[in-house]
Amino acid sequence: MKVSVIIPVYNKEEYIGECLMHLLQQDFDGFEVICVDDGSTDNSGRICGEWAAKDARISVTHTENRGVTAARRRGVELAQGQYIIFADADDRLQPGALRILHEAITRYDADEVIGRFVTQHGAVSPMAYEGVMNDVKPLITDIVTSRNVFPVLWGLICKKKLVANCLDTPREIIEGEDLMMQVKILMKQPKVCFICDCVYYYNAGLPNTRKRTLAKEQLYDTLLRQVLEPEWEKYKTAYVFHQIKQYEEFIIRGQYEVRKAYYQQVIPSPLPKELPLLRRIVWSLPPQAARVLLRVYRRLLALAQK
Repeated sequence: MKVSVIIPVYNKEEYIGECLMHLLQQDFDGFEVICVDDGSTDNSGRICGEWAAKDARISVTHTENRGVTAARRRGVELAQGQYIIFADADDRLQPGALRILHEAITRYDADEVIGRFVTQHGAVSPMAYEGVMNDVKPLITDIVTSRNVFPVLWGLICKKKLVANCLDTPREIIEGEDLMMQVKILMKQPKVCFICDCVYYYNAGLPNTRKRTLAKEQLYDTLLRQVLEPEWEKYKTAYVFHQIKQYEEFIIRGQYEVRKAYYQQVIPSPLPKELPLLRRIVWSLPPQAARVLLRVYRRLLALAQK
């Protein structure tokens, strides 16, 4: 078996059939599709079973609801392929994606190959990097600071052995778990290659009920700090950047109490000089004033992007 495609599935009955249909239309031999039904309460599990009954390349395993990271981990445990591709149940792979990604990872003898994606609105992700990366620091920095414009977990292929010990993020982390996993992968210093091919169709902006609370953010910060610790001096500024951006997300929602409750204790003073001016200004202002500034900035940014 060459490639295992792993799809965590939770209440995606509207999308999973189309996702599987596009996989079966791939012009590539030697792949399997592992659907992990994570305790769905709709018809997702039944739909996966129907597709599995029609095509031996698809298998489905049903588990109690343990979260997306546990579902991906179970998929990797079952995988027979040398290489792993993750896909979300409400997205799909582009035509030729399996062939393109497999050819690239073998041609470049890479540990991980990252392609591009297109949204349902027709927007194609930019070409952030090109070819083999000799240094993964820019990638980790982009991810930690949420400035990455490249796929983080889907839209790529990697060696199965590379994901070992990278799927242990606790269930409490329900947002950003894919970023955490990719940082763990990159901290192993793999050989990463970027290709210009658009290999993934991403349904952007679909509604979800996930909410990052301060307790969850504190846990996330603790885990991220542990992951970065072996090369802390390289990434400590990026880590502070991450904390300030998360602080901004709280105050934009009017949760001003987080400043005294957490962020004043963990964000250093003075701020690292490498931080952008906007981040410095936001942090220097009272939360209410910072909220006004952020709203104006985001409105102007949205207008500029139209």
